[in-house]
Amino acid sequence: MTDEGVADPFAGYELGAAYDEMIAAGGKPRAHYRPLHDRLRGLDSDDLRRRKAMTDLSMRQDGVGFTVYRAEEGIERVWPMDPVPRIIPANEWRQIEAGLVQRVTAINLFLWDVYHDQRILRDGVVPPWLVLQGGFFRREFVGVNVPRRIYVHICGTDLIRDADGRYLVLEDNARTPSGVSYMLQNRKVLKRVFPALFNDYDVLPNDDYPAALLDVLQYIAPATSSQPTAVLLSPGIYNSAYFEHSFLAQRMGIELVEGRDLFIDNNRVFMRTTRGPRQVDVIYRRIDDDFLDPLTFRSDSALGVPGLVNAYRAGTVALANSIGTGIADDKGIYPFVPSMIHYYLGQDPILDNVETFRPEVPAERDHVLANLDKLVVKRVNESGGYGMLIGPASTQVQRDEFRELIRADPRDFIAQPTIQLSTHPTLVDGRLEGRHVDLRPFILCGERTIVTPGGLTRVALPKGSLVVNSSQGGGSKDTWVLADDRAT
Repeated sequence: MTDEGVADPFAGYELGAAYDEMIAAGGKPRAHYRPLHDRLRGLDSDDLRRRKAMTDLSMRQDGVGFTVYRAEEGIERVWPMDPVPRIIPANEWRQIEAGLVQRVTAINLFLWDVYHDQRILRDGVVPPWLVLQGGFFRREFVGVNVPRRIYVHICGTDLIRDADGRYLVLEDNARTPSGVSYMLQNRKVLKRVFPALFNDYDVLPNDDYPAALLDVLQYIAPATSSQPTAVLLSPGIYNSAYFEHSFLAQRMGIELVEGRDLFIDNNRVFMRTTRGPRQVDVIYRRIDDDFLDPLTFRSDSALGVPGLVNAYRAGTVALANSIGTGIADDKGIYPFVPSMIHYYLGQDPILDNVETFRPEVPAERDHVLANLDKLVVKRVNESGGYGMLIGPASTQVQRDEFRELIRADPRDFIAQPTIQLSTHPTLVDGRLEGRHVDLRPFILCGERTIVTPGGLTRVALPKGSLVVNSSQGGGSKDTWVLADDRAT
C-alpha cells in the first residue's frame, strides 16, 4: 500500500534483463520520472482503468484508426494508446537530435551520389552490386536532378535502447514513413484525459509539425511557382494509413487527392476541381514508387497518375519523398550508413547501428544459419513487422523455412542479435507492467533539418513480445521531451 492507503499500481513490477525507462535497478524511479511515478502511485486501479477507458473512447470518437490486413480482408481498429507517457530528458534528446540530423544528411548525400557520380560505389565504400541490384534502386532516375538536391524530405528513423540504455538505430524509413498523426493525436488525447500529468513537467510542444511539413513542401516547389499549390496523394480510403493522410492534409490546409483526381497536360500536373483544372506544384505522395505512374512502373497500377514521372523529370512538379529513396531504407544498405557518415561528412556516427550480419557474405551467412534460434532475421524490403523471424520465439519449422530462403537468396535478408528492447510501465487491467518499446522520431529536411521533439513511442502490448508494429498487436504512448535539464 502507498502512504495514502491506495494499492500501489507498481506492486509486483518486474525488472528483467532489459533497460527500464522509468525504474532503475533497485526499484527506485529515475530522477526525471519521479514526479510522474509519485502521481501514478497515488491513483487506485479503478482510476487507472477509467483513464484507459477514456483514452480508448477519445480515440474512437476522433476516428483514429488503422487497418490490419489478414486473410485478404482489412480489419479496421481503433488506435491503441497507453496513457502513461514516455519521458526523454533534454540532454538525451540533444544527442538523439544531433545523431538523426547527421544520419539523414549523409543519406541524402548518398542518394544524390548513387543517382549521379556514384563515387561511393567506385571507391568501394558500398559494394556497387548491392545498390545496383537493390529492389528499390531506380535506374530510370540516374542523372535526374531533384529539387534542392534533397531526396528524403520526411524520414522516420526507428531507435531502440540496449540493456545499457544506449540509443541504437534499428532502421531508417525513407520512402513513405507513417505514424506522425498518431504522435500528434497521442498528445491531444493525453491532455484531455490526464491533464494533471503535465503540471509537473515543462514538455516541448510537437503540434507545429504540420506547419513545418508544409514549409518543406513549399521550399521544394519549382522556382516558377510564386504561390505553390501542394496536395497529398493517397492510395485511398482502404489504405491502412488513410486516417493519417486525411489528418495531415486537413492540418496543412491542402487538398487530399487520389490518382484519379490528377492528370498530366504538356508535362504539367493538374488537379480536377469544381472550378476547373488547377495546376499542382508539389505532391506529398503516400504511394510507393511501383504504383506512382503506370507508364513508367507497374502498368497495372490504378493508384497513380499516368505521365507523372515525365512531369517530375521536366521539373514542373516536386515530389516528397523523391522517387528512388527506397534504396536508402533497403535493410541491406543499412549496415553501411556509418560508412556513409565517415565518407561524406568526415565524422564518427553519433548514433550507432545495431550489429548486423549480411548473409551474402559467406562467413556471415554461416554464422546466421548456425544461430537462427538466437537472431532476428529480416527481409531487406519488408516493413510493418512482416517477413521477420524472431529466433528465440520461433519454431523449428519456421527456422527451417528461413534457412532455405536465406540459402536461396542471401541478398534478401539481414540478421541481428535479439536485443531486449527497453521496457516502460504500461497500464494492464488497472496495474502497471513493463512492456517493450521503441521510438520513431520524425525528421523534416527542407531549408533546414528539423527533428520534431519526441516522436512516436511504439509499445509491444502482449507480455514479452518484442514486435511493436501496430499491424502485429502493438500500441503507442505520448513521448515527452523535457525543455531543460532539470529533473522537474
